[in-house]
Amino acid sequence: MLYNFLYQLSEYFSFFNVFKYLTVRTSGALLTSLLIVLFSGEKVIRALKAKQKRGQPIRSDGPESHLAKAGTPTMGGILILGSTIISSIFWANLTSPFVLLFLFIIVGFGLIGAYDDLKKLSQGDSKGMQARWKFAAQGTLSVLVALALLQLTPSELHYRVAIPFFKNLTVYIGWFYFLWGICVITGTSNAVNLTDGLDGLAIVPVMYVASSFLLISYLVGHSNFSDYLYIHHIPGAGELTVPLGALIGGCLGFLWFNAPPAKIFMGDSGSLSIGATLGGVSMMVHHELVLCIVGGLFVVEAVSVILQVAIFKCTKGRKRIFLMAPIHHHFEKKGWPESTITIRFWIIATILALLGLTTLKLR
Repeated sequence: MLYNFLYQLSEYFSFFNVFKYLTVRTSGALLTSLLIVLFSGEKVIRALKAKQKRGQPIRSDGPESHLAKAGTPTMGGILILGSTIISSIFWANLTSPFVLLFLFIIVGFGLIGAYDDLKKLSQGDSKGMQARWKFAAQGTLSVLVALALLQLTPSELHYRVAIPFFKNLTVYIGWFYFLWGICVITGTSNAVNLTDGLDGLAIVPVMYVASSFLLISYLVGHSNFSDYLYIHHIPGAGELTVPLGALIGGCLGFLWFNAPPAKIFMGDSGSLSIGATLGGVSMMVHHELVLCIVGGLFVVEAVSVILQVAIFKCTKGRKRIFLMAPIHHHFEKKGWPESTITIRFWIIATILALLGLTTLKLR
């Protein structure tokens, strides 16, 4: 909105030409989102605490150290989502279909997550929505996003998955593209949700992934850079840098309150929405497999749960791979301090993000 208005003024005042630059608007979106969260955070936390009374329900079978967190309010994701949406409206080009699709994902999955959080709070336990209904809602939105992308991306990329480390190599998957969209978007959504189990654990890797795709979006949307790096060019995708910058700013501000000991938890309203948004962006720029590398920590967390459940069911409850899943709880059970787990996972996420970005050049 601000961009669409101020850029028109460049006809009369040359200063307003700066608003055509993605770097300027991305920086503005990041700072705006950060300031929104920092200045509204305490008020939102007090309001949520007054409303929720008992705070986020704690798993009865979880680590004993988590019992001390009882009473901490949840649904802090509304801080991130709200700041990202407001900042994007101010700084992004709202005529861009990529920006509109970004906002559609973050709002749609945010509503699913918020409903899940409210169910948990009303029921007083950590179960929330029935899994089948949650997956059905997530899957439906994922298919809608995949359909929209067929209208936004070049025809030569339709129904195709790009393979990293090779020059413009794509694999045609036909109608499995919609199943692929469900796996990428819904899978990332739930993987981030599973990772969000310790104070500050998920939010920093989220910023790494968002920063990586901010760079990828910029390069993919710029024909000179995409030609130089031998990656496919997607006209208009560069505009995604602005809402991604807003998302990073919102996450950075949220970390101020989510750092150990957390004053507020992200909740499903944040983790489900942010994860889906990152998955959706990876599809918009056709770098889904790079997401598996950059967001490798989320993959490991999700796989640890899948393996734990599979082995448990196959052995009829006689065997487990981990002391507890997701895997960060396994290390808690082994006696690692929560801060140690969090920082070491951050280090792993840093390495994976750097490895993922090397795929842009190693082709």
